[in-house]
Amino acid sequence: MEEPTILYEDNHIIVALKPQNVPTCEDESKDDDLLSILKRYIKEKYGKTGNVYLGLVHRLDRPTGGVMVFAKSSKAAARLSEQLKSGDFEKRYLTVLAGIPKEKKATLTHYMKKNAVNNTVYVCAPTTEGAKFAELEYKVIDEKDGLAFTEVRLHTGRSHQIRVQMQAIGCPVYGDMRYGGEKAKKGYLALWAFYLAFTHPVSKERMVFRVEPPKDIVPWTEFPTDFAVRIVKPNY
Repeated sequence: MEEPTILYEDNHIIVALKPQNVPTCEDESKDDDLLSILKRYIKEKYGKTGNVYLGLVHRLDRPTGGVMVFAKSSKAAARLSEQLKSGDFEKRYLTVLAGIPKEKKATLTHYMKKNAVNNTVYVCAPTTEGAKFAELEYKVIDEKDGLAFTEVRLHTGRSHQIRVQMQAIGCPVYGDMRYGGEKAKKGYLALWAFYLAFTHPVSKERMVFRVEPPKDIVPWTEFPTDFAVRIVKPNY
């Protein structure tokens, strides 16, 4: 991976762009991950010796790209984590769905469980042991050739949540062969964390970041991603 794309940095936080197919943090693949890359960046930029602290506040699945915030102190990490729990930390995604949802705007609620053996998540009954509640909102922005360009706002942060919940209504994320099979179509996973808003852990200023998905990659090439990013509002 090349030098990290830093969107914002101060003494307390770093906001960076995670490329698709780069792990958020170290995993079994041992491939270079964004957390390690940013630690090296800090070490080199500031000439730090020894271990560099960088707090992992939230995650993105490996095939998902987009904006992330990391904490440069344990105090900042604790305050951002508290925002995640309270709902003050807002994440939104753009996705292209293989299929057109019947409802153009809706809230989806499911119970989900993770199979640790094969690292997949599935929808289950609320009474299933280990089941976790999952909720999101979506709205279809544009449609073309059986694909739906869609904005998603998460209310819970479950593993593979958007991918599993969209598949559950028959509209898997484009490129998601794991959950959507052949219907999902082969290619890059069309899931991008384009919007991140949170309160700065020290200054208390409201921070908002918007990052457009890569325009040169199918199926983003088929939709007005810049327009979608411009018209986003703080709340639905």
